[in-house]
Amino acid sequence: MSFRKWRTHFSTALIICAATLGSCSQGLPHEGSGSIDTLLTPLSDLAPVELQENEKLRLVVTTDIVADVVKIVGGEAIEVVTLIPAGADPHTFQASPGDLRAMTEAHAIILNGAGLEEFLYQTLSQVPKEVPVISLSEGIELRQFSADQVTQAQDGEHAGTDPHVWFDPLNVMVWTDNSAHVLGALDAAHRDDYSENARRYDEALAGLHDWIVQKVAEIPEGNRKLVTDHLAFGYFAQRYGFEMVGAVIPAYSTAAEPSARELADLNDKIKSEGVPALFVSITANPQLTALIAQDTDVELVSLYIGSLSKPGGPADTYLRFMQYDVNAIVQALAK
Repeated sequence: MSFRKWRTHFSTALIICAATLGSCSQGLPHEGSGSIDTLLTPLSDLAPVELQENEKLRLVVTTDIVADVVKIVGGEAIEVVTLIPAGADPHTFQASPGDLRAMTEAHAIILNGAGLEEFLYQTLSQVPKEVPVISLSEGIELRQFSADQVTQAQDGEHAGTDPHVWFDPLNVMVWTDNSAHVLGALDAAHRDDYSENARRYDEALAGLHDWIVQKVAEIPEGNRKLVTDHLAFGYFAQRYGFEMVGAVIPAYSTAAEPSARELADLNDKIKSEGVPALFVSITANPQLTALIAQDTDVELVSLYIGSLSKPGGPADTYLRFMQYDVNAIVQALAK
C-alpha cells in the first residue's frame, strides 16, 4: 500500500478515534499546568499524626495498583480511598469535588509519582499543606524518553519521564518498602506490623520476578519484541530483555494522539521486524488498534496496563495483574 493510501486509510481511523471515548482520544481537559514535584513531601519529612483510640489512618491513593500495595502493607490499621476506579485510564482521569474533599480529610495522599498524576496538580494544590502528598516511586531510577522517542503529552509536563514503574516487580518492592516507611512514620504504634507486612509482600514480589524470568525463557530470544498501544512497557522490557519495536501512540500517555505518518512508520516496523502481536490495553480504542492489526496481519492481544480488573476479575491484585499480562505475552510470542 502506498503512503498516500495508507495516510487516507488511517485518517479515517483517527476521525473515528477522536469521536469516541477510547484510550487514544484526548480525553477531558487537564485541570491546569504545574508540577506535582513542587507539592510532594519527602519521605524523610513525615511526622506522626494524632490518632484517637481505634481511629485508623485515612489515606487517599490515586490508582488501584498503588492502593493494592498500600492495603497489603497497611492491613487492618488503615482506611483507603482510591481515586481512579478499576478500568479507568489514569492518564485522562479528572478529579471531582468529592475527591478534593476526601483528600482534604485524609492523613496523607499517596501517588504513583514519576509524573503520572500531573493532571491532579490543580486539585492537589488546593489541599491543606499539613496533608502530606507522597510519591511511592521515590528512590526508583526512572526511565527517560529521548526527544525523538516520544510525542509530547497534551500539556507537555513530564513528557520525557516514563511513569509506568509498576511493570517491574522490583520497582514495586521499592513501593512496598516506601509504604512501610510512610505508614510507620505516620502511625508509630503499628510500625512493626507495617514492616512485617512489607517483608512478606517483598517475598511475594521476589517470587513473581523469578516466575516472570522463567516464563519469558519460553519465548525465543528473537521473538521478544513488543508493539503496544502506548509506551507503557519500558520497565518490563528493560528488566526482562524485550525490544520495544514501537507503539500506536508514541508517548507515555494515552492522552496523546498519533499522526498518520507515525502510524505508517509503525506499520512498516511491524512488517519488517516480523512482530506477531500488537499488545493493547483492555481500555484501548478498538477501532484504531483493530485496524492496525488487520492491516499488518498480527494478533491483537489485550492486556491490563493502567488499572487492575474489577474485584473478582482475572487481574484484581497486582500479582494477578502481572501474571495475566505475562501469560498473555508469552502465549502470543512463544509460537
